[in-house]
Amino acid sequence: MERPRIGAHLGVSGGFYRALVNGKEMGCECVQIFGASPRSYGASLPSLEASEKFAEAKKETGIERVYLHAAYLANPASDDAGIWRKSVANLVRHLEIGVALQAQGLIFHVGSAKTGDRMVAAVQVVTACKEILSRVAGDIFLIMENGAGGGGKIGLTPEEIGELLAKIDDPRMRVCWDTAHAYEAGVVMDYEKEIGLLVDRFEKSFGIERLLAMHINDSKTACGSYKDHHENIGDGYIGYGGFRAIAKEKRLWGADWILEVPGIEEAGPDKENVKRVQELF
Repeated sequence: MERPRIGAHLGVSGGFYRALVNGKEMGCECVQIFGASPRSYGASLPSLEASEKFAEAKKETGIERVYLHAAYLANPASDDAGIWRKSVANLVRHLEIGVALQAQGLIFHVGSAKTGDRMVAAVQVVTACKEILSRVAGDIFLIMENGAGGGGKIGLTPEEIGELLAKIDDPRMRVCWDTAHAYEAGVVMDYEKEIGLLVDRFEKSFGIERLLAMHINDSKTACGSYKDHHENIGDGYIGYGGFRAIAKEKRLWGADWILEVPGIEEAGPDKENVKRVQELF
């Protein structure tokens, strides 16, 4: 492998298949989409026609690796019984959508304890993941993403994620590492100096083979800001130096690299940002 697959989160206006068509035009080799509204607990399964058209577009574009991103509302760490139940139901439905679209997996935010007990929140996450996987059969993965910190969020470090995965103890669990979130949470202060150590932590905490995807985002805010604000590649606090260092770490090449940047024209990931990542290699 000469480098990782590079792709982006793309919209599905006009049909799920449009993400693949537009991704191909941008030079993407993988894509991430929302299977349903990210701001609603409700979600519907795609029609058979939509699923078949998506499968055809995969063959036509050559983009076989597809990821779904879960709804923002889902909080499997919540100690509010109502929110927790709605979150689990929503994640189950999104994972079912992933099965229908033959996606690699569903990437979800671990969640927040808010002002509650972090240990209780961790138990809630473990219980939620076990239930979700028991309710959705198939070889699709449930993919845990590190958070940007603040608001009682858990699962910020490789060690926290590793502990959660060990307790869930299911081979269908995987990890997505967001470069901006880690910087904003203060988990990584300087990628140029720390990338080797960070990957060592991956190896020790959960195993590099479980790193299925990476969100490749620059940060609009400073290290330790606890603010989830992405920036275009090279234009933020991580900078080109940080991303060059990340690109040189070959242990990360087995993961699919997905852009979630604002875009040059503030319209989402674009060809220019894909090009910027490609040129790192």
